[in-house]
Amino acid sequence: MKKILGGAVIAACLLFLDQYTKYLAVIHLQGQNPVELVKGVFELHYLENTGAAFGSFEGMQSMLLLITFIVAIGLIYVYIRIPYSKRYLPLAGTVILLFSGAIGNMYDRICNHYVIDFLYFKLINFPIFNIADCYVTVAAVLLVILVAFVYQDEELQFLGRGQRS
Repeated sequence: MKKILGGAVIAACLLFLDQYTKYLAVIHLQGQNPVELVKGVFELHYLENTGAAFGSFEGMQSMLLLITFIVAIGLIYVYIRIPYSKRYLPLAGTVILLFSGAIGNMYDRICNHYVIDFLYFKLINFPIFNIADCYVTVAAVLLVILVAFVYQDEELQFLGRGQRS
């Protein structure tokens, strides 16, 4: 129970940070010219994204909500099954980060029918993104590193059917 409560508190804090930055983007950037933080490299640029990553699935909110809901349920399932020990803290943290990012953008889709994006790497013309996207990206990279280099196959058997942590 302690692990679940701790994970919920951390996820809530991450979600709050994501939503707060989006709130700031709305009140300070919406309808304004982009704000250059590093000339020619990085700027704050308000965008209402009705699609997913890189503008894919434009206008397919129902499908995106359904996929995100299924992924969120799966992440909760995985988190609950992760053994409560120091060895698995990096994996648990990664799952919380991924969950928080998914929920942050899902919340936007439900409330606004679009996701608020505002971070733009102009130098490489990278798609405009937000804090929740950062959570998902960092978590995905960490997950690959953890599965490929940190945990042995046997250590991840708790994810198998019928296994108990």
